[in-house]
Amino acid sequence: MSHKTREQLALEAGELLKKTACGNKPLTARDRLAIPLQEMPQQDPVTRRGNMNEVALGYSPEQAKLESMRCLQCKNAPCIEGCPVRINIPAFLASAALGNFQESIDAIKKNSLLPSVCGRVCPQEVQCQLNCTVGKSLKDVNKAVSIGRVERFVADLKREKGMKETPAVKPETGRKVAVIGSGPAGITVAADVRREGHSVTMFEAFHKPGGVMMYGIPEFRLPKAIVQREIDTLRRMGVEVKTSFVIGRTRKLMDLIEKDGFDAVFVGTGAGLPKFMNIEGENLVGVYSANEYLTRVNLMRAYDREHADTPIANSRKVAVLGGGNVAMDAARSAVRLGAEEVHLVYRRTEAEMPARIEEVAHAKEEGVIFHILQNAKRVIGDSNSRVCAMECLRYELGAPDESGRRRPVEIKGSEFTMEVDTVVVAIGNDSNPLIKQTTPQMTTTKRGNIIVDANGKTSIDGVYAGGDIVLGAATVILAMGQGRTAAAAINRQLAETGKK
Repeated sequence: MSHKTREQLALEAGELLKKTACGNKPLTARDRLAIPLQEMPQQDPVTRRGNMNEVALGYSPEQAKLESMRCLQCKNAPCIEGCPVRINIPAFLASAALGNFQESIDAIKKNSLLPSVCGRVCPQEVQCQLNCTVGKSLKDVNKAVSIGRVERFVADLKREKGMKETPAVKPETGRKVAVIGSGPAGITVAADVRREGHSVTMFEAFHKPGGVMMYGIPEFRLPKAIVQREIDTLRRMGVEVKTSFVIGRTRKLMDLIEKDGFDAVFVGTGAGLPKFMNIEGENLVGVYSANEYLTRVNLMRAYDREHADTPIANSRKVAVLGGGNVAMDAARSAVRLGAEEVHLVYRRTEAEMPARIEEVAHAKEEGVIFHILQNAKRVIGDSNSRVCAMECLRYELGAPDESGRRRPVEIKGSEFTMEVDTVVVAIGNDSNPLIKQTTPQMTTTKRGNIIVDANGKTSIDGVYAGGDIVLGAATVILAMGQGRTAAAAINRQLAETGKK
């Protein structure tokens, strides 16, 4: 990657824009396919290793216009089919191509409440952009129209101008809805239900609302000010937000209905139970779940060693186990915390990694050392029960497993030792078990995911669920899609039962 400055990329885009848009002739499909993919401006890799600032700097107006002009405006709009909340993608790109950025964001906000978030962290390359005709025409999905980058640009433009919009709220109905969890699903439900005039109270277990967007995704990928802005919007709409309130401990779910008078409840508690490998040495000092590690870094700002109330230990050599986005986030956070070496250990090859291609590339640029077809066998401690090394095994790929990826098979006798003082386990999460444990009438899967119908309704009347607690660890936009479905069902239920 060239790593040209934002100014250089804007200048190049401006020059190309003049050439492309000259004359009154409308652009043909061939003209559009000839426009090069616009590179995302970003911090220099060496510089960003020493700060927590956002890596991707966002398109300039010239780049946003030029990238939008690449859209072929297909009549069948296959990109919409890949969008979990069915944004009218051709419409918002058409407006952006003309420089009508207000019209563009208005088109997005008809379906998505969190465009600044989704434009940054959603895996567009396996959703809307996977179906893009431009990518297919150029025989490279990586050359599809950068839908997410344009979405981010038009969403950020209003925020950067300091404009605050509060969605309209209908007259009060006297009905009460509880939203458990303040992540993407919960935010979506709270907004959609409140718009109908129902009273909404959102319960959050942590001391700050925002869910995984606050505690799980690092500042260098998703600035917390963006998430806080969405919470502020909910409060302006009249949503009450109660933090440090753990449903199942502070109050049981059924108490909300039977004692507190809530007419409906939405459960969006996420997948917050970390998985471990169950190997020797996982209880040693210096072994973290990725959840704990990232929560300390993100929510509790452990990187700010002078001011953080909950600092994190200084690590010299860090090993991160896993190949997903969470593993990349942990490894890249360790780099910024000052580790001399950060090793990412993954038991398949890079081709099977579930992490976004962009996140893998950024991790490599920042100096993370990749160890593919390897995995930990045991963690080794010193006389003080602190991590000092990790014994690993080498693997080869066998037949495909249930995920469709080739199964890793260990190579007998391939053990070797890696010197590390910190191990971060990032191999996935299970659903939060607390509500299941304290609400026995709730029907769940063996893994603890809540079972819902097509409308998001659980086995309990008046109780709905969505997001990771239903899907397992998924994406922001998928959680939002489930939240939107559940909110519509809640609004129908309350309309049918009439006012109190």
